[in-house]
Amino acid sequence: MSNKSLAIAQTSTGGTPGTSAAAVLDPTRSSAREKLHQTYASDPKYKKYTQQVEKCLNAFDNVHEWADCIAFLKQLLKTFQSYMQFKEIPYKLIVAKRLAQCLNPALPTGVHQRALDVYTHILSVLGTEGLKRDLPLWSSGLFPFFEYAATSVKPILLTIYDTHYLPLQAGLRPVMKSFILALLPGLEEETGEFFEKVLTLLDRLSATVSPVFFVQNIWLIMITMSSARGTALNFLSRRLPRLHADEDITQIVGRDIGLMIRAFAAALEDDNLLVRRGALDILLQSMRVDSAAIKRAHSEDTVILMRAATGVVLRRDLSLNRRLYTWLLGPDEKSENQTVFLRQHALQLLNTTLKDEMFAPSGEYSESRPFKIFISLLDKWEIGSALTDVLVLDALKAIRFLMQRDAEEHNEDISMTASTLYEAVEPSILWKQLLAAIMKDLSEDSKTGAIDLTLFLLRSLPMQDDEVRSIHLPVIFAAITEELQRAINNDPSKAAEASVRECLALQEEIFQHIPLESLCQRPGLNAALQTSASSLGSLPFAYAFYGLKFTESNPSSEVLNPLVAVLEHMFCISQALSRSISAQQGGSIELRAALSQVLRVLSGVVRTVDRSCDVTLSLSWEPSKWLYSMLDCLDLEAVSFTLVDQVVSLILSLHGAQKLSPKLSMDKRPVVSRMVKKLFRYLHADLATCHVRAVSLIWSIESMSRPHEVESIIAQSMCSPESRNVYEAHEAFGVLWRLSEDDSLPGVRLKVPLMIVLETLKHDDPSLRRVGETWMRCNLRSYIRVLEPVLRDLLDPSIRRISRVSRVSGKEIRGFVYEKSFDQRYVAHLLEILLSIVQFGGQGFSRSARGTFLRRSYDHVLFQRLSSAGVDANASYLDALIEVLSRFLQSEPKDQDASVMQPLNTVIQSSAIDLLQTIVARGEIEMLAIEILEPMVIGKLFLCVHLHRLDLQNKLLRFLHSIVSASTSYAYNGNPPPEDRSTEGSQESGKGGYTVNSLLTQTIIDGIAIPRNRPVMQALFQPALQSVISPIADCLCRQLRLLLSDILKANQPMTNGSYPRVATDAEFTMLLNTLERLLVLGLTQKSDASSQEDDAPVQEKPGTESGGILGYVSNVFTTDNASAAVEDQLTAIWVNMVWHDTTGLRPEADSLSMIYSRTHARCRRVLEHLFRAHPTEVLESVIECWDHDASLRSKGSDQPATGIFGLVDVLIASAQSAVHMICDSISVRISNTSERNRKPANANLSDIVLFNFLEQYFQRLEGPLALQVWSRFMQLAKDLASSRDFKIQVFLALKCLCVLGDKVTQTTAIDDKRIRKDLQVRYFQIMETFGKLLDACVTFVGKSTDQPNWMRRTTRESTVTNGRSSPALRGGVSDLKQDEKDSSTTTLSDNAKPTWGTELPSQITAFIASTVVPELRRFLMDNDKVASACSNIVYYIVSPGIKTKARPLDADVVVVDIFREMIKIPPAMKVWRVAVTDVLYDHRIFSSNSSVAMKWKPIIKAVFDGDRTSFPDLLGRIATSPSANIFTNREHEMLLRSLNLRRLAFVLFTGEKNHFLTQLPAIQEKLVDILRNVPSPVVQCEVYLCIRVLLCRLAAHSMTSFWPVILTELYRIFGQIIDSIPSDGSEDLQLILSASKCLDLLLTLQTEEFQIHQWIFITDTVDAVFRPDDWTPESMFDQLAEVVGSLPIPEPREPQGIGLSMPTSASIAFPVAHSDRALRRPILKSIRQIDSIRDLFPFFSHVSISSYESVYASSGNIDWEAVEQGVLDDMFDGR
Repeated sequence: MSNKSLAIAQTSTGGTPGTSAAAVLDPTRSSAREKLHQTYASDPKYKKYTQQVEKCLNAFDNVHEWADCIAFLKQLLKTFQSYMQFKEIPYKLIVAKRLAQCLNPALPTGVHQRALDVYTHILSVLGTEGLKRDLPLWSSGLFPFFEYAATSVKPILLTIYDTHYLPLQAGLRPVMKSFILALLPGLEEETGEFFEKVLTLLDRLSATVSPVFFVQNIWLIMITMSSARGTALNFLSRRLPRLHADEDITQIVGRDIGLMIRAFAAALEDDNLLVRRGALDILLQSMRVDSAAIKRAHSEDTVILMRAATGVVLRRDLSLNRRLYTWLLGPDEKSENQTVFLRQHALQLLNTTLKDEMFAPSGEYSESRPFKIFISLLDKWEIGSALTDVLVLDALKAIRFLMQRDAEEHNEDISMTASTLYEAVEPSILWKQLLAAIMKDLSEDSKTGAIDLTLFLLRSLPMQDDEVRSIHLPVIFAAITEELQRAINNDPSKAAEASVRECLALQEEIFQHIPLESLCQRPGLNAALQTSASSLGSLPFAYAFYGLKFTESNPSSEVLNPLVAVLEHMFCISQALSRSISAQQGGSIELRAALSQVLRVLSGVVRTVDRSCDVTLSLSWEPSKWLYSMLDCLDLEAVSFTLVDQVVSLILSLHGAQKLSPKLSMDKRPVVSRMVKKLFRYLHADLATCHVRAVSLIWSIESMSRPHEVESIIAQSMCSPESRNVYEAHEAFGVLWRLSEDDSLPGVRLKVPLMIVLETLKHDDPSLRRVGETWMRCNLRSYIRVLEPVLRDLLDPSIRRISRVSRVSGKEIRGFVYEKSFDQRYVAHLLEILLSIVQFGGQGFSRSARGTFLRRSYDHVLFQRLSSAGVDANASYLDALIEVLSRFLQSEPKDQDASVMQPLNTVIQSSAIDLLQTIVARGEIEMLAIEILEPMVIGKLFLCVHLHRLDLQNKLLRFLHSIVSASTSYAYNGNPPPEDRSTEGSQESGKGGYTVNSLLTQTIIDGIAIPRNRPVMQALFQPALQSVISPIADCLCRQLRLLLSDILKANQPMTNGSYPRVATDAEFTMLLNTLERLLVLGLTQKSDASSQEDDAPVQEKPGTESGGILGYVSNVFTTDNASAAVEDQLTAIWVNMVWHDTTGLRPEADSLSMIYSRTHARCRRVLEHLFRAHPTEVLESVIECWDHDASLRSKGSDQPATGIFGLVDVLIASAQSAVHMICDSISVRISNTSERNRKPANANLSDIVLFNFLEQYFQRLEGPLALQVWSRFMQLAKDLASSRDFKIQVFLALKCLCVLGDKVTQTTAIDDKRIRKDLQVRYFQIMETFGKLLDACVTFVGKSTDQPNWMRRTTRESTVTNGRSSPALRGGVSDLKQDEKDSSTTTLSDNAKPTWGTELPSQITAFIASTVVPELRRFLMDNDKVASACSNIVYYIVSPGIKTKARPLDADVVVVDIFREMIKIPPAMKVWRVAVTDVLYDHRIFSSNSSVAMKWKPIIKAVFDGDRTSFPDLLGRIATSPSANIFTNREHEMLLRSLNLRRLAFVLFTGEKNHFLTQLPAIQEKLVDILRNVPSPVVQCEVYLCIRVLLCRLAAHSMTSFWPVILTELYRIFGQIIDSIPSDGSEDLQLILSASKCLDLLLTLQTEEFQIHQWIFITDTVDAVFRPDDWTPESMFDQLAEVVGSLPIPEPREPQGIGLSMPTSASIAFPVAHSDRALRRPILKSIRQIDSIRDLFPFFSHVSISSYESVYASSGNIDWEAVEQGVLDDMFDGR
């Protein structure tokens, strides 16, 4: 059969032939027709006539080609012509359907002509009355055909319309919209041969009803039919008159202007350019913007029209824009008149429309649409200028709101639109509006809208326009400054208001965009204003510049240079505020914040002026008064450090400024003293966040003030008579010292305060001595810093000496002699201080001095003095110190000065000996230096012995003992001295490597000879601390936690201006140093190690990470060595510290950053030190911390976890080593007890936690690193896979392997055949083991209950039980917590299987669904293996999960997820297809609810996409031939058939648009077959459900051939109700509901194909709302409403089923008529079942008006979500 014959191969529908629709007439005519029927029924000729027609109609079943159609039509016409005497057509319902099918556009013209011949005959026979009675039957075929009719056929059709339809006159009123729709295609081409005929026909049609009614139908057509808009506009352009503004169009179009406006809006928004152009032409012709119609229309309607009209500019078409501009500006050609017209008639509406859409964007358009329209309208100057004046601020406010709302998503469209809008607007207009609005905000206390908007513009949009930066911003800046000065001078408290505060922030932002040269001169004005404005101040000048009216009567005459005026105003504002704050003893927080903002702006201006200005600016200000007002404010306690910082910084800037006159000077000591003392207060320990900035300011003051002034002020404060002040001053100086850099030479520039501190080290007062020692421990930073100033003074050029050789007892002793006297007391004092430093510093001092070289010094004076003294620049500080001390020891006064200098010289030499002895005793001195010192000391001792100087002998002997011990130590340690000397060892050394100096022997002999010279030996005692290590370490950990808590709080924004107490970096370092020494000592003794740790604190320098770092602050290990039975001696505590400077630039940010970075660096070294000594213990303790700390598991807090992994990366050089260590730790734990050769390092850590950590670690690895660790992990996985019994570790290894395998397969290494093969083999081994695991799990759980637990518990429930966001198994499952170690390491015997708990199986299945199945093809590249793995999963998980459910679609989410992943795997199709097919054909499938069914959509669709036989098989199940089995239950057979139809509907629903289009002919044939042969209402209900799905899933035009059948059936069903009302409880009620829902959907969708037919069922004209006086119901639903509404109301019934038994108008969801762009949705969406035809009365009675109002309100927008949900809810009723 040909394609054309397919279109007509539709058979007769069920029902009794001759079904009448007589009930559509009124009762009188109905009774007359009944008599006529009785007459005909008794006539044998009529009976024969009926039989002939029936026979002819039956012949249609044999039609296969178009030629058969012609034969059929000839026979039918011949039959009708044979019985002309009867004015009735038998079987007219079927005849009408067949004729409509013969008018199918796919058939040839000949068939169409024959069909029209039959139509002509029938209509002639029926006459006017007959046609009016059966108008729906014959019009349903004739009306749609005209659009597709061939040229040769159209005259016949037009003749039918003219001859038979037009005589109906008023009877055409119900069909008017459809008739117009039928004729409009004839107006498509003006040159067409039928154009005039159709136009004339439409004119005559208009005359049959009122012209107003006719035009209203055209409006409805334009709203609902996009294809008919062009032709409708063609008609209107010829028939609507050209009207003037004062003429009323309502006489032509009716009272409902809103309907016309919506029609034009629809046309203006049409995609067709010609339609838009035509609509604009008609607007210009008949509906100008100043017309009476628009003025009379509702504001909502005019906004709709303006929104649509302005939208045409987005098409960027010149012809459209020209017409729109004419409509908005009027017909006049002069620009001035056009602007006046716009402002009078269109501007307010245009402004309102765009503004409303900007602030409340419609979901139909892009949010940027109104802004783009605004930008486009700016191209027309006459519109853009006026529109900018009224709209620009609102537009910018709206776009700011959108950008701030979408800040996280970063909407590119909005951002680009904002930039384009800003660039398109004329700058002068924009800044004029902004200036006026800012001034208004300043006059109103709490209003900041315009200021905030300007800030947004400056911060968010690029300021690249030179005009804005060089003209507008300087004018605005100067004007605002003057206005602020006026306001604050009059009332300083006004500065606390929000508007002023925001305005100051705005000034700061504006200044960043202004070139300084632009602020030095004013822009030009026109000639008229130039003279009058030349002497105006900044504010009145700005008003004059922008053409604003300045209200002040006496504008002040100001200086002409705006920059000078700005500076003067700023100084005036700041002085007024500071005086107000001082007067109020601190004032409010807001007032102080305002002063801070003013100073910030002023500082920026001053710095820029001094840097960029070419000339000196003369200001009228008094610097001293301003300075002292600032200092008075500074002295207040309430002032914050931020304000102090700004005041001091500004004073310093002004002091150094060269371009301002008069100049501010701070040379006076009281000024410097007040600033330094104020800053010194912020160096208190409780204000650590202020330290860095305060130190920086003090050094700035020091560099600008007179020499030694700051030094003396600090020294004065440190010598306070009050002890508390002394302590605080020392502490503050310590902070200053510690935070000062070496290149600023703090030892030289702050020498006096330094000496005051160092003197306390030897002070008699223990409190002061403690202060000095604390200072040295916490603030020293470097011993070199202290050593340099001392060395510098010891090398004073005034100390001059010459060499001399003394002869004593025949020996020549070399030495020095002083040329002249010098300040010996000061030198002695320096040496005493140096001695106290060396004694305090110990080895730390020696190492520092030995490791630092002189060439690194920043002190050039010291460097010069060392060179003069003959010290090599490459020597170390220790070498230089020894050389200087040696010279003092060897130097003696001249004989003539001996009496005066000798006593103090002895003191100096004694101190020098003490210093040298201390240095040598530390063992940090080089052997070469010892060899130089030894003869010198022996020579000096020889002199003392023979000169009887007893005061130095004792010290020299002790020093000599230290030298000998050091020499012996070198020899003993294998470091022989450079010279090879062979003498016998001395008695003092006791070792064999020391050679005795010959002079020493002589000295000893001489000393023995003198009884007074006898040395004294002393012993040292070193106490043991091992027993108190653990409690001390615990205490240190607690202190660290408290300090960290404080510093984290300090990093939060502060609201009250106070600074919380935080620890300094020195405190952190001190605690970490102590902790490190304790831990190393404890661990060393525990492991019997003998390594020694140094006692000196290691000084830290700031690391490279100053912000945004994650500090591994204290991973602290303590020991508990009380007993060997204790589980372990290691415990881990770690605390996370995150540095985020969230509030921008703050004074305390530098301090916090420095504390974080130094602490971070020190802590890292501690951990690395411990890890080198005990790697496994440290790593396992870190992992234990990762597992136990609750903050890691908190939602959204993965940063600490990231820090832990970062710590592992820091400690372990390579990922390979880390994985190797973790795998070793796991292997130790999972091996059998008998096989263990060592114990786990941390017994508290389970293998399960290690697996979880390993999985997370794998996730962080890159592909190449994953490849490196692959082999080691595979060894572990292989060992687990070889296990015979089920272990929980197999599942954990599988998870790790999936992660690692995913990483490896993403690298190019997967191309390596060896790696790929290894991957496949290993993974398959794990999969085999997993199959056993799953089998054991399901079987074991199945023994205790019929329904597996994993199916009862969702994944979410299991995760909640486990208390963590991912289903990780911590320490085993909950039931394994007793004896965790044994249960996780021993195998399981058959008779003692553990109770794994309920969450483990659910976790396994969830993991399979989420990870295993999606990755199967990546790991198992062999299709057979993939299919085998899927088969196991389906058998063990999926099938039980489905079969145990009462409703198959209610299977667990895991099962659905597995299916959704498996459908992506082609090799697995055979495995899962059977299971899904079983679900589909399960008779319980539709008892689930619709929400569950949505999850199965892609799965069902995949079955029919992958298997071509599935769809024919489904259609084959919808069998229509009755069963031959006489025992078949017919009701059951109908039920099965209805279920199969519903399955068909569901399958069609799963597809996308037009997905099953190729199957449509087969579906259509099957549905028609059922309608004809299966009269069961149960089955036919499902047919209408199928039709509804087809309407949702197919394009409307693809169902053209189906419309005659659908319309006929619907006509038949509702016609039967009118003839015979079904009784309550009838089985036909559900069919009526189903048909009603089908029609409801058709009315909702408003498809173009159905609109021409919908008049049959509803009133689709304005009569639905505005009913005429003589109105009678013509449409079927209106008639049904009359009939059903007249039925008697029965007694109340109990509701049955789940539907609404008695739905009312309130229970049916009618569309809202006037909501903004409401969406159309079905009315009967919530109705499931009815028990009486009365239940549909609200639908019948309201559907016409609801349909009309939904069209009116929604303009064709459909709520597709509600439509599809309603279909799905009817499919799955949940019962």
